Amino acid sequence: MADLAEDRTAEIRRRAMTTVVAFGVVSLLADIVYEGARGIIGPYLLTLGASAAVVGLVSGVGEFVGYALRTVTGILADRTRGYWPLTFIGYGLTVAAVPLLGWVGRADVALVLVVAERLGKAIRSPARDTLLADAAEPLGRGWGFGIHEALDQTGAVAGPLLLAAVLALSQDDYRLAFTILAVPGVLAMIALVLAKRMMPPHEEHVARADSDGSTEGGTDGRARTYLWFVFLSALGFAPFPLIAFHVSSQTVVTDPQIPLMFALAMAVDAGAALISGRYYDRRGLRVLIFMPMMTCLTVFAFSGTGWVVWVAMAVWGAVMGIQESTLRAAVGDLSTSSRRATAYGVFNTAYGIALLFAGLLLGLLYERSITAMVLIILTTQVGAALVLRSLIRHQPSIGTPS
Repeated sequence: MADLAEDRTAEIRRRAMTTVVAFGVVSLLADIVYEGARGIIGPYLLTLGASAAVVGLVSGVGEFVGYALRTVTGILADRTRGYWPLTFIGYGLTVAAVPLLGWVGRADVALVLVVAERLGKAIRSPARDTLLADAAEPLGRGWGFGIHEALDQTGAVAGPLLLAAVLALSQDDYRLAFTILAVPGVLAMIALVLAKRMMPPHEEHVARADSDGSTEGGTDGRARTYLWFVFLSALGFAPFPLIAFHVSSQTVVTDPQIPLMFALAMAVDAGAALISGRYYDRRGLRVLIFMPMMTCLTVFAFSGTGWVVWVAMAVWGAVMGIQESTLRAAVGDLSTSSRRATAYGVFNTAYGIALLFAGLLLGLLYERSITAMVLIILTTQVGAALVLRSLIRHQPSIGTPS
């Protein structure tokens, strides 16, 4: 009997790993599509006659839609139990909208497609994260989300590199560049179908969680506390464009080095996601105390010394990796199975609003006083650490195996 139980456990973990990797491959391929497009959308829209102001406005609206609507789509996913349909619709909208950009020939239609791509992400994210949280549970959600983020970032790096090569070889043929993205888009949808076949129905997971007593109440208070931690952490996280503006305007590094700096950060992102995810499964929320500490170190990205900025950008990438993986894993542990998509929707909305405010606040402060900007970053991170300490003190077992 013991051998049978061990075999059953091993089979469950094997199936969980396969499903998590399948979700990761979907994100890798989808990232090639939309991150590749985001790398060239600005100059492409300018060739269609759009002004810089309009491009900036639509980009901002797209990002707002991509985050703000996730609360709505999360609630919709939980109420309809349509986790897979929403995931397919969201990915389908993205992989259809991006290749079409090269064929519209008009700035206004192209701008609609840009917003449609962000809308696709808003539709799928809460439902997809719920399914991923379910699939990763036998492995540990930290490790599962870490694997997913590592594969996701692989696509985020590969996409822009692919399109840069296509444009260089085709003498800036944007239609060809966008059309080529249909290939990873189709492959992403095929991988999503395979992920669905590998994974048990969501209803089976809810029933299993209910029988284990893991969907009992009492999550609202700790979830609100966690949201404050997330908000304060992100509020003091400087966006990469602001750092790039600093190092370029102050000639700390050369302009060709800036994309390499970002690539370094994304590589560290992937590694940090795996490491923090693994330790989260062992130590729970205590691991997240390193995030505000490292965010404080990112202020050195505004240094005037080249090597210091490079080191700070590596730390910046590590913080991003934790935000994109372990923060999401904790949402799965802090929420009930029947309301998990709603929790992910609210989490993403709060995170997006914090990033929006961070960009505005830190940008304004940078123009007036870098010292004041640094003080705000440090203050928000101290606040985040205190909130996390309170949460750990009252709920020490969150995220750790039972």
